[in-house]
Amino acid sequence: MKITGYRCLRTFHDWRRPVGDVNGVIASGLTDVPLVLLETDEGVTGIGMGSHADVDRLFPAIEGEDPRAAPALYDRMLAAVFKTGHGGATFGGLGTLDSAIWDLKAKLAGEPLWRLLGARDRFVPGYASGLDIALDDTELSGFYTSMAEHGFTSGKLKGGRDVDADAARLDILADALRRNTAKPALMIDANESWNLKQAIRYVTAMEQRVDLTWVEEPLRRWDAAGHARLSRSVKAAVATGENLTGLEQYAPLFEHGAVDIVQAGAVWGVTHFLRVAAAAHSRNLPISPVGLSANAAVAHAASSVPNHLTAEVQDLGTPFGVTLDQHCADGGIVLGDGPGAGIEVDEDVITAGNNDGSWAVPAGPHVRPQRAGLSLVSEAHEFPK
Repeated sequence: MKITGYRCLRTFHDWRRPVGDVNGVIASGLTDVPLVLLETDEGVTGIGMGSHADVDRLFPAIEGEDPRAAPALYDRMLAAVFKTGHGGATFGGLGTLDSAIWDLKAKLAGEPLWRLLGARDRFVPGYASGLDIALDDTELSGFYTSMAEHGFTSGKLKGGRDVDADAARLDILADALRRNTAKPALMIDANESWNLKQAIRYVTAMEQRVDLTWVEEPLRRWDAAGHARLSRSVKAAVATGENLTGLEQYAPLFEHGAVDIVQAGAVWGVTHFLRVAAAAHSRNLPISPVGLSANAAVAHAASSVPNHLTAEVQDLGTPFGVTLDQHCADGGIVLGDGPGAGIEVDEDVITAGNNDGSWAVPAGPHVRPQRAGLSLVSEAHEFPK
């Protein structure tokens, strides 16, 4: 078995609502979903979701190689971009190829990826996360009510501008989730929008009104000393790590005792997640993957590690032309029995019905506002619909 080629395909996800965070919003609710289809000399195809960045530069490192050597091929790709570095956008392409390789490895074994990775249980506990900052109160209630109908008992609000508004909106989340538990777990995600003292003041004020389970990405991702000070200053756990592109970037957080909930982005692939989970486990820390709604391979990986806490589930739908062998029930993701990561792609449907959509729109959540972290007064903000 040898890897012989690849094809890049692009589809879209229709969230059916505006999505975004404190940094910006995609009002259309349409975002692009890059796919990589990894070909072999035996006709088996591996599928990865995430990014097309630098795939052309990374592919020679795995061309002609046996996909069953997945971790070694990951290291070959890291080595191939040694001089320029694997961080940033390049890490997205690397993660997508890595997920496709793991899909191939499991398909060759004739097993679902969760079984190949040694999981005992196909169930992945999760929490609801609506990317919901642009939703009005009625829409917010509707989203979390629909997630509660699938058994979710915890939810994460996008916020960070106005303490009173965020506290009131967390009450809406709690009301929706109480159909499953008397005390829902409530989290808030500030998406790196605060400085240290802002974060301490904001979270302290929130905690007078809400029992926060964690505060996510309160500071810039590299600020290990700041995260450590914040964790010591508030009762809520501090969660961060989803935007770190490489295991080595976690070292300062670990050394400073700066993270209570270790996060890893699903778009960065299976091997990255497994290695971060192992590093966290060695420090008695839980791991929580971010963005599992359509990144099926990392959902399988999450089921296999001993310190998985909960996974972010952002939507119940799937990208256009993509079928996933999984479903949400009992407050998490139930993985299927099909071989591989359970991803099926209808190329003809995607090609015929392709639609424009981009996550990285100019005023969207991937663009940091010029004055982020520099405000003296927290103010509510109206996002476009």
